[in-house]
Amino acid sequence: MSGSLQLALSEKAGVTLLDETTIDAFLAPSPGAPAHTLLFFGGDPQQRSETHDVAIIFPQLIETFADRLRAAIVAPAAEKALEARFSVCVYPSLVVTYGRETLGVLPKVYDWAEYLSRIEALLQLQTPPAKEPRVRITFTEGETSS
Repeated sequence: MSGSLQLALSEKAGVTLLDETTIDAFLAPSPGAPAHTLLFFGGDPQQRSETHDVAIIFPQLIETFADRLRAAIVAPAAEKALEARFSVCVYPSLVVTYGRETLGVLPKVYDWAEYLSRIEALLQLQTPPAKEPRVRITFTEGETSS
């Protein structure tokens, strides 16, 4: 897995490259710093062409939401170890957190307006939205299950 894109993006955007040992310290904001974070899970750019697109968009999102969130890139070697914790199933993904709580995951690529509206909505939250069950069984009067 190549990490050169993520390393170059980290240097260019001036954001931290995180791994399993540094992520918890990063998610705990210092006094006066925003509690929301934007994490970039890029995956292998050789296998996922969308990674390049998100890598271009990521610094623009950081600039747009500069006073409202902190940003970091998850090191490619740490992605598998951290994906379940942050509900990442698809690469590339951007994850919005409040402290250590995952508020939402933006997989693949969206258009600019969609990124803005989704991130704006997530920045209004301090706890994850309630999850609806995937399957809901409803019985009408007189029916029973067996």
